[in-house]
Amino acid sequence: MLGAIAFSLVAVEPVLAQSAGTAFCDTDMAETIKNLFTLIQFGGPLLGGVIALGATVVTPMIRRADQKLELKEARNQAVVWGIIVAPLGTAIVQFLLNNVVAGGTSCGL
Repeated sequence: MLGAIAFSLVAVEPVLAQSAGTAFCDTDMAETIKNLFTLIQFGGPLLGGVIALGATVVTPMIRRADQKLELKEARNQAVVWGIIVAPLGTAIVQFLLNNVVAGGTSCGL
């Protein structure tokens, strides 16, 4: 019986912590996190797309095979990191903050 009482006190602790989450939403840190997400989510694909497009346009103008290979590698890395990983990473971190952090859903990060 004592174990059940101790477990019930531990089990409701996260519920009690939910009220602190709404106060966090009004802080500068929450605003900074929102701005950082926006920067990564939109800036990553923009920068990756510009690098990939630039490498694609310049590649036919280069004669040396080793430089073409480097441009193709830069294009591929720009697509992978800028267009795929950046938005996916922000979605994963956003999911963790909204669903794992106590009170995170009240902020709507």
